[in-house]
Amino acid sequence: MTTDESYRSVKSAGRALDVLEALATPDGPRSPVELSRALGIPKSSLHAILRTLLDREWVAADPTGTRFSVGLRALEVGATFLAGADVAALHEVTLDRLAEFSGETVQLYRLDRGAVVLLARRDSAHVVRPVCAVGRRLPAHATAAGKALLAARSDEEVDRLLQWPLPAVTGRTVTTPEALRAELAAVRRRGWAEEWEECGPGLAAVAVAVPLREPAVDAIAVAAPVDRLGPEVRTRLAAVLREAAGQVRTARTLLAPNL
Repeated sequence: MTTDESYRSVKSAGRALDVLEALATPDGPRSPVELSRALGIPKSSLHAILRTLLDREWVAADPTGTRFSVGLRALEVGATFLAGADVAALHEVTLDRLAEFSGETVQLYRLDRGAVVLLARRDSAHVVRPVCAVGRRLPAHATAAGKALLAARSDEEVDRLLQWPLPAVTGRTVTTPEALRAELAAVRRRGWAEEWEECGPGLAAVAVAVPLREPAVDAIAVAAPVDRLGPEVRTRLAAVLREAAGQVRTARTLLAPNL
C-alpha cells in the first residue's frame, strides 16, 4: 500500500470525487474546460475520468456531448442513503403536518461539517415560495436550521466545525465569531433559531433541532418570504416546531430505543 501505483489509484479516486462534487452544484452543466480550471486537473486526465463516470452513469452529458451534469446513478445512491438512514420515513408525517399547519415550505436538514444539506422538503402552495433542491448544501451559519444545530454544540465545537472568517451570503449574514456566538446563545435560551434574509434576499425561516442524537444532527425549518413570516408568526411556528420535535424524539425512542 506504499507503492507509487497504489498512490496513483487513490489520487485518481479522489479526482473522480472532486469532479462529482463540482458537478453537484446549482450552477448547471459544466464543460471540461470549466472543470479543468476549477479543479486543476489536466485535460487528458479529466477526459478519462469523465468517460469512466459516463460509462457508469454517475455523470450525464447534454445532447452536444460538451457539457456534463450529475447522472442517474448519483440520484440512486442518494436515495439509498435516505432509505438506509430512514430519515425521510421517520420525519414524513411531521413534515406533512407542519406543511399543512403553516401553509409554508417545510424543510429537513442534516448538519455536515460547517454546512447543512437538504434531505427532504414539503413545498408551499403559494406561488411565491423558497426554492431549494434536495441535496443542496448551505452554510450552517447563514440558515435557521444550521444555527439550530450549531447551538446544540459548545462554542469550542462550533469553532472546530466552521472556517473563519465566515463567508457573507448576503449583507445580513452573521460573519464574526462574536456575533455568531451571541446569536447561538440566544437560540439556546429560547430553544429555536431564525434567519432573516441571511441566506437569500427576501427570505426568512424558523427552525429547531430534532434531538434524536446527542448532539442533534437533523433540524426542521419552516421557510417563507419575509412578508409572511412576521414576529408573531415566527413565535407561533417556533412553538409548533418545538412540539413536533419532541414528538419525533418520543416516536424514535419507541421505535428504535438504541438510537
